[in-house]
Amino acid sequence: MASSCSFMKYRSPLVSRYASKEMAYNFSDRKKFTTWRKLWIFLAKAEKDLGLPITDAQLVEMEAHAEDIDFARAAEEERKLRHDVMAHVHTFAHCCPTAAPIIHLGATSCYVGDNTDLIMLRDGFDILLPKLACVIDRLANFAEKYADLPTLGFTHYQPAQLTTVGKRASLWLQDLVMDMRNLQRARDDLRFRGVKGTTGTQASFLQLFQGDHDKVEELDKMVTEMAGFKKSYLVTGQTYSRKVDIDSLSVLASLGATVHKICTDIRLLANQKEIEEPFEKEQIGSSAMPYKRNPMRAERCCSLARHLVALVFDALQTASVQWLERTLDDSANRRISLPESFLTADIILSTLQNITEGLVVYPKVIERHIRQELPFMATENIIMAMVKAGGNRQECHEKIRVLSQQAAAVVKQDGGDNDLLDRVQADPYFTPVLNQLDALLDPKTFTGRAPQQLRCRVQKLFSSHLNHL
Repeated sequence: MASSCSFMKYRSPLVSRYASKEMAYNFSDRKKFTTWRKLWIFLAKAEKDLGLPITDAQLVEMEAHAEDIDFARAAEEERKLRHDVMAHVHTFAHCCPTAAPIIHLGATSCYVGDNTDLIMLRDGFDILLPKLACVIDRLANFAEKYADLPTLGFTHYQPAQLTTVGKRASLWLQDLVMDMRNLQRARDDLRFRGVKGTTGTQASFLQLFQGDHDKVEELDKMVTEMAGFKKSYLVTGQTYSRKVDIDSLSVLASLGATVHKICTDIRLLANQKEIEEPFEKEQIGSSAMPYKRNPMRAERCCSLARHLVALVFDALQTASVQWLERTLDDSANRRISLPESFLTADIILSTLQNITEGLVVYPKVIERHIRQELPFMATENIIMAMVKAGGNRQECHEKIRVLSQQAAAVVKQDGGDNDLLDRVQADPYFTPVLNQLDALLDPKTFTGRAPQQLRCRVQKLFSSHLNHL
């Protein structure tokens, strides 16, 4: 019965279907409320060390019960008190009767609420950064493998000058490296709210320490260090500035934009049958069309990336309406937008890693597409060769323009293959350069410095950002 009941209510697919166990745990009630208890222990330890009448027995009792949370009792307390923090204060006090008088001493709800959120944000970045580094590594290997393989470039999604498969992948890589920089910077910029009191003035702690400002500052510093932060925010209201949430969610939204672009490119190339994401032996592409190999992983990334990009607007709007020292209309929104941003980024990176580890390239298809377009692109080369052989540039231009238009008509109006080269070879005018045509149409002569750009510059940039592997 218990297991069937779980299917009678909504479950977020971010947790039930997609996100990793470590990220799901990071935003779980278990992590949240055990962190609250750890923060109460940190506070009590620091207050004792600074002279408040707190005993070793009280600290030992709190530490002994840091993990054994009676969630049913806490839920009942919250139904009665209509206050989540006080519900857990009472629940903790119930199993720590000796320590009950000093739990949450001098603190406001945001001492545990905001500080726990900052810990979760920090730990969330620590989960994402190695995954992003792994994607960069896999994609760098792919780019290196195909550094020299010519492929049609596209501008306006129209065939353009050739590039290489590896050079195109380097465009994806460069964006991901920028995201690595941004996520690392956002993670390193996080500070602790610390011990700031009800409106950020630390008035309650100043009273506890009988006006000793130095002890209040030391209390803030001690608890901050116990929580694993080097610094706390210099000033806060009741909460830390909600612009911090903007900083965190904006870099995740930017990552979402990057992944959406990469996976859209892969979907377009899959349509061309040039590149495909991995496809399992027994995987079904379509229930109605058995031959299909739909790019479902790339599609999932695009779908979730749109959600990730949209979530930053929650943080922007929330920060803009925080009245004076704080207002509680941030709470319900942040319970959704903060975890969902990290959960969404987590599954996107896991899926992208799967894609980049198994990308399949079809060189023969790529070569066929090049052959269909390259004769048009080679016209300038043919003109230059004719001029070197003594021809007139303007006359040659007109000759090849006419032949190009005729070949284009065969492709567009008749659905035939590009026969420009056949037309050039059949025209006596071009006899002086016919023995050069193979060299003039070698795809590798059309890729410019693409391989060198990849190997000489881009790889150096990427390797400096892979310390998370």
